[in-house]
Amino acid sequence: MANQVVVIHGGESFKNKEDYLNYLKTREIDLDRYRTSDWKSNLRKDLGADYDLLLLKMPNPTDAKYEEWKITFDKITPLLNDEVILIGHSLGGVFLMKYLSENKFSKKIKALFSVAAPFYGEHEDYSLGEFAPSEDLSQVSEQAEEIISMHSKDDKIVPFSDFEAYKKALPEAEVVVFEDRGHFNQEEFPELIKEIKRII
Repeated sequence: MANQVVVIHGGESFKNKEDYLNYLKTREIDLDRYRTSDWKSNLRKDLGADYDLLLLKMPNPTDAKYEEWKITFDKITPLLNDEVILIGHSLGGVFLMKYLSENKFSKKIKALFSVAAPFYGEHEDYSLGEFAPSEDLSQVSEQAEEIISMHSKDDKIVPFSDFEAYKKALPEAEVVVFEDRGHFNQEEFPELIKEIKRII
């Protein structure tokens, strides 16, 4: 049986419709992001045939609602294998933290990767809304054999202080710090591939 890897993408969450519409009106468009693939879409090729990669499409990522993502994930989890590896990038990372801190996962989790995940519910540049996790993440530790938290010091989307908060909340997690990866909007992620293969 192939080793199963599940990836949950990032997104945006807002306190209300007015904030969401304001975001749409004021956000800058980077055409290069529409021209290139990212590490998530290249993961299947990079991992190879020994891995069953699932790139989950969560509802409405530009105005994400926790309850909608939870309903979707609840329907997917019974279909997964034991020893699954879960990877959450950005909002996907905080979604997994909140979900696992509040729910008993039905399968054995081999590893949980959190990549550039926000932590604080309210921040001057963003709001997590319903995605804000509790500060008690002990149930996350109990459910995942291994937790790996990755962040870059120059991330302009999610500040490094959020990563420091995860270090306090999950002291047993392995931490991987980068200097120059921003928010990990890159085509390749060899360090992640290496970690996944090490775990397997």
